[in-house]
Amino acid sequence: MPVTTIPKNYKNLLSIKETEHAIVMIKDFFQLELSTALNLTRVTAPLFVESGIGLNDDLNGVERAVSFAVKDMGDKKMEIVHSLAKWKRVKISDMELAPDFGIYTDMNAIRADEELDNIHSLYVDQWDWEKVIHDTDRTVAYLKETVRKIYSCLKHTEFYIYDRYPAITPILPENITFLYADELQRRFPNNTPKERENIVTKQYGAVFIIGIGGKLADGSLHDGRAPDYDDWITETGDGHRGLNGDLLVWNPVLESALELSSMGIRVSPESLKAQLEERGCPERSKLYFHSRLLEGKLKPSIGGGIGQSRLCMYFLRKAHIGEIQVSTWPEDMIEQCDKKGIHIL
Repeated sequence: MPVTTIPKNYKNLLSIKETEHAIVMIKDFFQLELSTALNLTRVTAPLFVESGIGLNDDLNGVERAVSFAVKDMGDKKMEIVHSLAKWKRVKISDMELAPDFGIYTDMNAIRADEELDNIHSLYVDQWDWEKVIHDTDRTVAYLKETVRKIYSCLKHTEFYIYDRYPAITPILPENITFLYADELQRRFPNNTPKERENIVTKQYGAVFIIGIGGKLADGSLHDGRAPDYDDWITETGDGHRGLNGDLLVWNPVLESALELSSMGIRVSPESLKAQLEERGCPERSKLYFHSRLLEGKLKPSIGGGIGQSRLCMYFLRKAHIGEIQVSTWPEDMIEQCDKKGIHIL
């Protein structure tokens, strides 16, 4: 059943009209900051892709994609994207972009199997971005450098909003802290991954957890990740595995960690094979996307997604993502929120 957290003494810092204005301000400002920091060109993106070719994001491999048949194409099946994780890599390769340059786009998705709560919605909106890299950039150092650039964009956006709405005071720490998922498992063996995230994010304010998707020492996963876009299996040379991760900040309204971005250096042909084997789905190597990658026809890249509504929710100190975006919610959730001054759009 959907779960709603109602913060004690919650108070909206902005009216509904001010909130709508601020959402536009944040989105316009942040995407310009991001594109400038990472050398990204804006492109248009699909809402749906063809089923069965391996181009959609499979998330954890169990979520159902919303699909439909196209009458004028012999009822060929299409599916609404979960994200553009793999589509972007094909795009930058077809555009023949040079290393250090990339793309970003507005990604709109429907995730019908999402568990609805304060930060999860059926409707997903994010900036999906992808950047061509050199083969020599497949390192943790390069990953961290990119994360710091994105974090700098967050810091600039935080000040931009504070300068216009003084009641929303800055809280992001000066620097982001890097941690490994397997390190957290060793430090907090009796806690769940989400509890570990809450502990360290509350301590540091903003963290980037490296190595999401691969098996930890006890055989568990910190969190699920599809085997065919982020590289979570490569040895990093310092006793850890993984060239990807999640960016989290401490949300003082909900008093919990809030994931703003999932990103990483993308799989090489070698790591794709290894990850497909580890997940028990080597047959996927025959699909359109996978075969192009294995044939060396896709450029090495780094990429990720940054949640637009979550970003606005965080910067505007909102308790529910429904205060930022229009989606569909259970009636009892809407009633519960309305009684406590949480205005679901």
